[in-house]
Amino acid sequence: MSWTYRLKPEIFDLNYTLDCGQVFRWEQEGDWWTGVVGDHVIRLSQDQDRLIVDSKLSPEFLTRYFRLDDNLPSIYENINRDLLIDRAIHKYWGLRLIRQDPWECLISYMLSTASSIPTIQKRIFLLSQFFGQELEPGYFSFPTPETLANADSAELDKCKLGFRTQNVKAAAQAVTSGELELDVLFRLEYKYARERLMRLRGVGEKVADCVLLFAFEKMEAFPVDTHIRQIIQHYHIDDSYFETCTNMSCMGDWGREYFGQYCGYAQEYLYYQKRMEGFVDLY
Repeated sequence: MSWTYRLKPEIFDLNYTLDCGQVFRWEQEGDWWTGVVGDHVIRLSQDQDRLIVDSKLSPEFLTRYFRLDDNLPSIYENINRDLLIDRAIHKYWGLRLIRQDPWECLISYMLSTASSIPTIQKRIFLLSQFFGQELEPGYFSFPTPETLANADSAELDKCKLGFRTQNVKAAAQAVTSGELELDVLFRLEYKYARERLMRLRGVGEKVADCVLLFAFEKMEAFPVDTHIRQIIQHYHIDDSYFETCTNMSCMGDWGREYFGQYCGYAQEYLYYQKRMEGFVDLY
């Protein structure tokens, strides 16, 4: 049984936060969002500055989940380096990063490679439907590492993961065996945590950076996908930083140097602006 309560967060936009592409288990119908977080189905709506919550989860949990403890004005001040990010900040004011479950985030982004958001969502739904627990009709918990480590490959194939099937199974086995200790990644410096994740088959720089940003508190992660690469090539390629190097690794390093310690926030705002509007006119 759930109950309804209200929160009044400062500088928070529910629609931007859930629609921007960082999470894949939320769906919108009218004014309400429904999502699965852990073993709970949550329903949320926003009425101006008030968040209406239908869930068993506590206000403290949602404060942490939506990073309502982040000092967004200070972050904006840190990352607001040029007209492009300034426009994105003011257009998508209140978009916050989400603290995701590390295991679910890892597998979700392993399933994201070379795929559209609807395709990613479908894969995650099927994986949860076949290997998770039903929480409500049509809503399932995310499968545990142990379940996926022991899953039959033919059963996993039903989830339409393609070449990612064996990568997911190998990651689950690494976590289950203790070869990969997810909790340790919180304590490692960004570069070492990134190196450790990239030992997994199917985890490259972009996937590692997404997982570290959204699940492991590494705000200095700056994922470079097609949208970010196009943004840099369109607006920043004349920067002296790119005189000798123009690959995606260099673009990630540039993002960290240019936007500073909260570059992960800058990345999400720029990504969402590009996905929603394409290239924008700054003058």
